[in-house]
Amino acid sequence: VCSSDLFIMFISKLLFGNFKQSEFGEDEEFKYKLLTVLIVSGAIFTLLLILASDIGANPIAGPHYTSMWIFSVVALLLWAVLRSRIHLVKQVAVCYEIVCLFEYVSALVYVPYDELRILWFYTNVPGVYILLGKKAGFIVTIASIAMICVLNGSLQTPYSSNALATGISALLYLAIFFHVYVDRSMSYYERMKASNDKLIEMATTDPLTGLLNARAYYDACDKQISLSHRMKAGYSVLFIDLDHFKKINDTYGHAIGDVVLKQTAHCLATNLRKSDIVGRIGGEEFSVFLPDTDQQHAVVLAETLRKYIELQKIDAGNGLLIQITASIGVSAEEGLGVSTMTELQKCADSAMYDAKHAGRNRVSVFG
Repeated sequence: VCSSDLFIMFISKLLFGNFKQSEFGEDEEFKYKLLTVLIVSGAIFTLLLILASDIGANPIAGPHYTSMWIFSVVALLLWAVLRSRIHLVKQVAVCYEIVCLFEYVSALVYVPYDELRILWFYTNVPGVYILLGKKAGFIVTIASIAMICVLNGSLQTPYSSNALATGISALLYLAIFFHVYVDRSMSYYERMKASNDKLIEMATTDPLTGLLNARAYYDACDKQISLSHRMKAGYSVLFIDLDHFKKINDTYGHAIGDVVLKQTAHCLATNLRKSDIVGRIGGEEFSVFLPDTDQQHAVVLAETLRKYIELQKIDAGNGLLIQITASIGVSAEEGLGVSTMTELQKCADSAMYDAKHAGRNRVSVFG
């Protein structure tokens, strides 16, 4: 890594702290980083103006000098509160907006020799619309116009009626522009997110049963195994194969076979813990990963699932009900000396074939 990359990494770490990007959407992450940059840059620029005033380059005296110090300190405190806490974006943004309006009003009243000080109200509007939404942006715009109009008469050098009309019109135009921009941007973002979610679902889900497909299932298991190793927790795997499924397809047709698969998947999904991972890994083959589960408890659960599957009755038409059964192989990480999903799955697969050879519709444990 070159020195420039290390410097960028250092600055990013300093500004934004630590947060898990995977836990939040791109929109939340963008708002968090934007707010952080606005707060820090606002504090830095204000401190530079204070320094310029102290050395006589840009004299600022009276109450506004004090308000600039207050603004800088409060902004840095808000940054400290926000850092590494992406979930606090909205609350911190509201507090920062209040402090900003206080600072802009102070400049409007106490810096009469700066004709362009009114521009601070304009720079404020886009950030409010982006960070807090259309409703907050509209409220802040109207509040800004009201403050400018009310305070103008008491200014040491009031703006002319023509300047005031132009300024208010420009502020309203800016608000309308960002109102439309934020509305369209959020609509586009939501549509894109929905499309991406749909693509992810199609890439990871078995279309017939709604369970994870083989690739997504094994990826999820590998991640859970890594977590289990860090937590020093055991885990087990169940390999479930429906008995005589080919005969069901040949006798009653593939449509009935699909019903059998869907009902079996529903049976598995509704009788497992939220932490368990279940996937369809083959034609009539299912696999279940059980985190923080030893062999004894895995066998109990496997037997429970076997009984629930046996209780399923599939309507084949003309009043004919099909009873389905399954052979289940169990393998547990404890005592096997295996540490990968591939190895554990092979053990569960071997145990499942033992159950088949022993007469089917039963649970067998590897080893």
